Amino acid sequence: MPPPPVRGRRRPRTVKIVVTGPFDAGKTTFIRTISEITVLSTEKAVTDTEVHGRGRTTVAMDFGRITVGSDIALYLFGTPGQDRFEFMWDILAEGMLGYILLVDADRPASVAEARRVKDHFDALADVPSTIVVNKLGDREEADLVAQVRDELSLDEQVPVVVADAREREDVKRALVTFLRSVQARLHDARDDASVGTA
Repeated sequence: MPPPPVRGRRRPRTVKIVVTGPFDAGKTTFIRTISEITVLSTEKAVTDTEVHGRGRTTVAMDFGRITVGSDIALYLFGTPGQDRFEFMWDILAEGMLGYILLVDADRPASVAEARRVKDHFDALADVPSTIVVNKLGDREEADLVAQVRDELSLDEQVPVVVADAREREDVKRALVTFLRSVQARLHDARDDASVGTA
């Protein structure tokens, strides 16, 4: 006989966040580093020279989850990075709270590719976003952030975070930055609404 349900315990509210970016920017690693469950991943081996040599790539999505406090569960949906799987972006974007865009600082072309991804998601929905610069190497953080901000033509309110997708604390910091940007957007929307009714 199953135990009786525990009264007063609520299921956490779920929030959908899309983790996107060019091929090999670190999306799967980002989700695996922070997820409290085994990540559902749809990776396969690639040897195509157009995707920069050998490795693995996501062909449908990655899925992970992290609980924040006792009442919010973040569902992280990682997108494929290759153009041929772009149709999945629209599917995964449905119902998203916002998106996190990863950029591979080790590969200059990644920033140009990230611009196309950003433009695509911005056209899908007016939602908060955060840019995560991964694989910093020995480059100066401030210079790289300024370069990414300029090349992506980011608005001032879009945060740019330098983070190693393999480091849990870095990923956690990136997620907190994203959630703060969501909070700021909601605050601004409330202020605009109060001005409109004044």
